[in-house]
Amino acid sequence: MRETFEAATGDGPPVSGPGRAAEVRTAFEGLLQIRRVTNTTGGEAVPAPWELIRTVRAVALALEASGFPPSAVLDERRTATGYRVRPGERPHTVYVEWLGPPGSGAGQEEEDRLKACAEVLAGLGWEGLLYRGPRKRRFLEVEPGA
Repeated sequence: MRETFEAATGDGPPVSGPGRAAEVRTAFEGLLQIRRVTNTTGGEAVPAPWELIRTVRAVALALEASGFPPSAVLDERRTATGYRVRPGERPHTVYVEWLGPPGSGAGQEEEDRLKACAEVLAGLGWEGLLYRGPRKRRFLEVEPGA
């Protein structure tokens, strides 16, 4: 039995292997098709209603499809440097962080990497605002663009 595709949020096990890139590409093309069909104004440039109720999945898919690596967790330890997408405090928002294992240097590259994430997301109809959170770590608050 084949498992359902899940976009990598950065909180699961490492994702890779044969066929992963093709699965991501197919899922992202499907998301863009949903946008074309359901958005009467804006087409592909505006998040579809489907994305607004699955914001974590939609943003994670957009980042993974754009070539950003997801972070990963194995045995309750962060094992890879990359993005992490988690629910925001308000409806239809998510937080995007740049995390890695201790000593990975993720903290030094987070501002540049998060700005690059925000740029890609802006091209897909999402607005990302960069904030500084606890322990001075930066994160993006992402919501559908106006």
